[in-house]
Amino acid sequence: MMLLKLIHLLSVLIWVGGMFFAYVVLRPAIVEILEPPQRLRLWDSVFRRFFNWVWLSVGVLLGSGFYLIHLYGGMAYVAPHVHAMLTLGLLMTAVYAYVFFACYKPFSLHVGNQSWKEAGELLGKIRKLVAVNLTLGLLTIGVVVIGMAWG
Repeated sequence: MMLLKLIHLLSVLIWVGGMFFAYVVLRPAIVEILEPPQRLRLWDSVFRRFFNWVWLSVGVLLGSGFYLIHLYGGMAYVAPHVHAMLTLGLLMTAVYAYVFFACYKPFSLHVGNQSWKEAGELLGKIRKLVAVNLTLGLLTIGVVVIGMAWG
């Protein structure tokens, strides 16, 4: 069970840590150095790589999380913070799926077609939704840590 929890935690670190890095470190650096078309091309390349890792992380998180709940006897037997973690995690997954399918896919097409205005508008939407998901991810981590401390 410890290995399963470690795999679960590593998936969280990849997803939430990647969002933190992209939002707090990479984004300001890109704005400082690159002009809009180069920025948009770079983001397209970054998202293509990062989103593959997020899909893997989401799959591992859901699989390991539901299996851990099963090992504890089901939702009726897990602590309240696990219910909160699952709810927040499912909300994050829904936000991510929206970002990927409704924002990133058309963003990538606009970048490929050099439709910079449209791509820029979608990048702004992605940025806001990443901020929402980053906040939810950090909140989820806080809920788990505090929930575990209260036992």
